[in-house]
Amino acid sequence: MQKRKKRHHSRVTIFEREARIDLAKRPADGLGVAFLGASGTVTGSRYLVDDGETQIVVDSGLFQGPRDLRRLNWASIPPEVADVGQVLLTHAHLDHSGALPRMARLGWDGTVLATRATAALCELLLPDSGHLQEKDAEFANQHGFSRHQPALPLYTQADARLALQLFRPIEFGAWHAVTDGIRVRYHRAGHILGAASIEIDWKGRTILFSGDIGRYGDAVMKDPEPPARADYVLVESTYGDRRHEQVDPTKTLGDHVERCVERGGTVVIPAFAVGRVQSLLYHFSRLRAQGRLRDIPIFLDSPMAINASGLMCDFMDEHRLARAECEAACSVAHYVREVEESKELTANPAPKVIISASGMATGGRVLHHLKRFAPDGKNLILFSGFQAAGTRGAAMIGGARTIKIHGEYIPVEADVANLTMLSAHADSDELMRWLGSLQEPPRHVYVTHGEPTGAQVLAKRVSENLGWACSVPALGSWGMLA
Repeated sequence: MQKRKKRHHSRVTIFEREARIDLAKRPADGLGVAFLGASGTVTGSRYLVDDGETQIVVDSGLFQGPRDLRRLNWASIPPEVADVGQVLLTHAHLDHSGALPRMARLGWDGTVLATRATAALCELLLPDSGHLQEKDAEFANQHGFSRHQPALPLYTQADARLALQLFRPIEFGAWHAVTDGIRVRYHRAGHILGAASIEIDWKGRTILFSGDIGRYGDAVMKDPEPPARADYVLVESTYGDRRHEQVDPTKTLGDHVERCVERGGTVVIPAFAVGRVQSLLYHFSRLRAQGRLRDIPIFLDSPMAINASGLMCDFMDEHRLARAECEAACSVAHYVREVEESKELTANPAPKVIISASGMATGGRVLHHLKRFAPDGKNLILFSGFQAAGTRGAAMIGGARTIKIHGEYIPVEADVANLTMLSAHADSDELMRWLGSLQEPPRHVYVTHGEPTGAQVLAKRVSENLGWACSVPALGSWGMLA
């Protein structure tokens, strides 16, 4: 259902309940965008475009980080959710897609528009997320460290499979009609397989959602390809206040690993299973080709990351790698699928590299490796990208000497480093390059998907350097699309 009867302001829909937005504050002309996530934070991406008659949602992601944000994932959702007919999905990462299973669990049965690679990745990511949440709840109940009795998963594998039935794959570059007078077009964003910036033509007004913008000149992914113009732009600001180091990522990675192994240590790399793992595998394959790290065993301990890596060779048009390079990257590590083998890996004191999800150390098998290897000073915990505030990754990068895992405090004596140049997010200069490629100034730019400082710094650059009207919206606020 794309259209609905005119509603009364007392009626509360699925998304309004979650963000507590006020219908009466929607812009007077009728068309506005509500910022229901990724505002004041880099997680929980979700936006509602609403003209009083038709609603479209862009992204539906999980909040990660501090407890007050994660609590939003559990917001009460009423069973009547027919008002929202479409979710437009920019890409597969859980902070953009991870709330879709909960929506399906609670009765939503609309359509999710996504690129083919995004749909394929979600077939891996969403059930895996449900499985991990089931396992985390089970573990919490067994060991009694949850403050909830019993601990429950946010959603299950079955809920994820239900959500996947709602996906409709679409192609890049072609217009797709959503309803009368409204159409959408997806543009390559780089970042990961299938990632898109989404252009909406809403009855003559164009709205551009950046999604997560990738790097220019990245070794693996192709450059972002924004459209020529837009009336309104919502742009991410993950690295809005920072520039990536201009160093060779392959050499830097090899140097870190060799120093750790020379002192008899193990390198634990928490990595996002989709995108970051594949980039790391490529750089490790380059190191092996250069004759480095040949005697150092490399393990990929994440069944979902293993499967996602296989998709690289299924979507050859999505990245820069030749088939031989893709196959070399996928064969550089020993794949660990079974739990028992993962436990053996944790117990093994021999020097090695372990790549395991999740990238911000918020869950998954990597937590067990951190419990084992973080307390020993000869080991190295090597991050490879942005760490959201409130996550274990951010704490360790910030110098925390203890982290809490599974209800107990773990000392951090290992070295900790972060290879930000491996990030799949555009930095501040690259974000400005992406915006500057628009051939005429938009009416307004909304800076989202960033920590407060990053968003404010980027907004200031847009205002001062480009001379465009620009603002940083608050969570639950409305923006005008007049």
